[in-house]
Amino acid sequence: MNLLENIRQSLRNVKDNLLRSILTMMIIAFGIMALVGILTAIDSILISMSSNFSGLGANSFAITPLDSDFGPRHRGMRKPPSKPITYDNAIDFAAAFGSKAMVSISGSAMSNSTVAFESTKTNPNINVVGVNADYLTSSGYTIEVGRSFSNSELLYGSNVCLLGSQLVTLLFRGNSSYAVDKIVSIDGNKFKVVGVLDSKGSSMTSSGDKMVFIPLLTQRKYFAYHDQGYDLNVSVGPQAEVEEVVSQATGIMRNVRKLRVVDKNDFSIQKSDAIMNVLKDNTTMIRLATIAIGFITLIGAAIGLMNIMLVSVTDRTREIGIRKALGATKSNILIQFLIEAMVICQLGGLIGIVLGILAGNFITLFTKSTFLIPWGWISLGVITCIVVGLIAGIYPAMKAARLDPVDSLRYE
Repeated sequence: MNLLENIRQSLRNVKDNLLRSILTMMIIAFGIMALVGILTAIDSILISMSSNFSGLGANSFAITPLDSDFGPRHRGMRKPPSKPITYDNAIDFAAAFGSKAMVSISGSAMSNSTVAFESTKTNPNINVVGVNADYLTSSGYTIEVGRSFSNSELLYGSNVCLLGSQLVTLLFRGNSSYAVDKIVSIDGNKFKVVGVLDSKGSSMTSSGDKMVFIPLLTQRKYFAYHDQGYDLNVSVGPQAEVEEVVSQATGIMRNVRKLRVVDKNDFSIQKSDAIMNVLKDNTTMIRLATIAIGFITLIGAAIGLMNIMLVSVTDRTREIGIRKALGATKSNILIQFLIEAMVICQLGGLIGIVLGILAGNFITLFTKSTFLIPWGWISLGVITCIVVGLIAGIYPAMKAARLDPVDSLRYE
């Protein structure tokens, strides 16, 4: 028989023994579903994280104080922590950098503030952040209703603010237009709402929609404390050479920090894609563990399939004898039973792949990512099913091929 006829015969045998075939296929399906589903979920989470980090821009970097926890030791002693980037450091750096790139400055005002409008107020868990003119653009925020801060408001530290969309829902029942020009209270200080931000979603550490932004000078006037650190982020144009700008930024920051030639940098530069690269590297072990768990499940499926095929050989002993009497060779019998095992595996694998894609993409409902079809993992599932079919089918197929035709014809 040719390949197509063998496949048709295998499908007929699956139909004749439908219940046990379905049970075997479901064992394979759940193994493939676990394999494809978890790997798809990991890819979906990474895509969502990449989307969140893309707000910083592909060509951007942050300047932060050197973290002493990871710094080198000297004679077994931990070096003291680097000084924070002060307000003056940040302003001097932005002024010196000029038009080479977009420099955003932000400073935390309060991380547990209460925002109130008339008799309605939030829980004391609102982040209030002071920002400069370039912060919203470099961080991927857009204005839904109203406007951003004017130059005079930034220059004189006016009592104005921008609200995240979640705060508008809490305080103004989601009416963004109504919120503009209203006066809200932030820990007892009155601020005028000049704009409402579009929904940005949540990151790993905080909600981008549960934020209040105020001018940087206003933050310094009301909320600054001694030795407060400020965050610096530099966004480079798409045509610019990032490494060249990083080198320039390093030189300017050394001058701002008044470091001598012999002094080492007391700050670090972190590119925006560095975190994603670390996350991708860290998920490698998770992927390998998932593949290992999936293979363990499929080993059980292979044992179950082998058992089914051995039973099938016993049940069809007389049929094998008749086929051999009619001229079928050992290789014909061997190929037929191998193909039958692989057909059962592929049917179960197809069900598992569909279930795995649906289960893996279920995570997109929470991460607000796009529906993902993991062609790489689908290919892995198909190849795995072929391997499982060969492993599970080879012994029963060889046993069937070695049956004596005369003894087989006498079998009852």
